Amino acid sequence: MAKTKDSKPKPEWIKIKLTTGDNYKEIKNMMRSKTLHTVCEEARCPNIYECWANRTATFMILGDICTRACRFCAVNTGLPTELDLQEPERVAEAAEQMNLQHCVVTSVARDDLKDGGAMIFAETVKAIRKRLPLCSVEVLIPDFMGDEESLRIVMNAKPDILNHNIETVERLSDRVRAKAKYERSLELLRRAKAMQPSIPTKSSIMLGVGEEWDEILGAMDDLRAADCDIMTIGQYLQPTQKHLDVEKYYTPEEFAKLKEEGLSRGFSHVESGPLVRSSYHAHEQVRSAERRKEETAL
Repeated sequence: MAKTKDSKPKPEWIKIKLTTGDNYKEIKNMMRSKTLHTVCEEARCPNIYECWANRTATFMILGDICTRACRFCAVNTGLPTELDLQEPERVAEAAEQMNLQHCVVTSVARDDLKDGGAMIFAETVKAIRKRLPLCSVEVLIPDFMGDEESLRIVMNAKPDILNHNIETVERLSDRVRAKAKYERSLELLRRAKAMQPSIPTKSSIMLGVGEEWDEILGAMDDLRAADCDIMTIGQYLQPTQKHLDVEKYYTPEEFAKLKEEGLSRGFSHVESGPLVRSSYHAHEQVRSAERRKEETAL
């Protein structure tokens, strides 16, 4: 079995489906032809083969160089030079060619930009809606360094879901994330809900970087206190030996228990599993959340 830096063997349930059929190849070629980036590739997501085979992808805008260097993330870091004002239209063209029903748009952190890239996010949402009126659009945004006006620009575009990840529990946040602050992330989620109460909010944490069980439950409580609707929980996998070690592999049974804990706290949907990532089964998350809201309203 493959081993991480600290020689902790990967358990049998950490398995990746290697499906590289026509859909996978077509999407990869499309991304190259339109000079688009995906977080699927840049972050070395374990679900890329499955998702691309199913014709779903998470577009990564604002280039492929991040101004932050989080200790869990494989995206390149440095000083970005790319700001392509035509990028929203190219993303929309690709989404149209893929005939997406649900489109996820994320980005690198762009602390070098005054608005953190908020306007490009907003223009991308509008461009997708123009070409695909029936496609729901989810944005996974950085914290914009806490700038309220940047968040307002995104929320005024009225994405169908506003996603911002806290990534880990409060105690480990400063060690795991670069520049981002736990409370600032919660405040972003609170502000987003205040600006557009009808838009569901979503956040994610990864497990295996040294957190305790009670701290995970505490993070759930913090997210619910910020009126977060959807939560995803997955296993941290070390992308390279330069990144954080894996302290623990959680079992599928533990992930199932955490899903129960989340639903009992009032999340409209909880996606919890070893290979779950923030955008994994995103379209199904939307439908599940809508059904649960309808059921609780009865």
